[in-house]
Amino acid sequence: MARLIILVLSLLAITFSLVFAFEPSPLQDFCVADPSGSVRVNGFACMDSKLAQANHFSFSGLHLPGNTSNPLGSRVTPVSVAQIPGLNTLGISLARIDYAPWGVVPPHVHPRATEILTVLEGSLVVGFVTSNPDNKLITKVLQKGDAFVFPVGLVHFQRNVGYGNAVSMSALSSQNPGVITIANAVFGSNPSIADDILAKAFQVDKSIVAQLQEQF
Repeated sequence: MARLIILVLSLLAITFSLVFAFEPSPLQDFCVADPSGSVRVNGFACMDSKLAQANHFSFSGLHLPGNTSNPLGSRVTPVSVAQIPGLNTLGISLARIDYAPWGVVPPHVHPRATEILTVLEGSLVVGFVTSNPDNKLITKVLQKGDAFVFPVGLVHFQRNVGYGNAVSMSALSSQNPGVITIANAVFGSNPSIADDILAKAFQVDKSIVAQLQEQF
């Protein structure tokens, strides 16, 4: 019995230590990012709060269409801590996404955020793939006013399936969600991943790998 009590208390101590270690609550009103700060923390250091101004907490331009004249036919306008320094430590961000007809946001992941997307104009097919070993594709066609959630860290994509332009708005659960586009990361790494590794991984000839690496 004594051993059981000691075990339970030990588990509780570990649990409490983890809770405290990951306590997300801010300890000040705000922490405006100071990119020039020399202190290295998990995020940006805080500038002196007495120097904070309204422009540290605002962003303009989300009403403006993004330029989709690119091979993908899409444009993401992010509103993260890089655009609004006052988002630092607050755990939220936004993104406007514009799509040309049949434009695509290619498979990618946000390593630090869950995303909820709302269609403002047009029709989109969206989807994400679950983790190994199932790799189940969960997909849906969204219309104006529909919303869809992409769980944190999972590969997901969007495509305009209409003949006109489409627009969506995403909210993300991090001030700095990050983005890893799968094709860019795999075929456009610097330096390049060895072609024999990629050829074996994708079960294709090295010449195909070379062609893909040239694209990225």
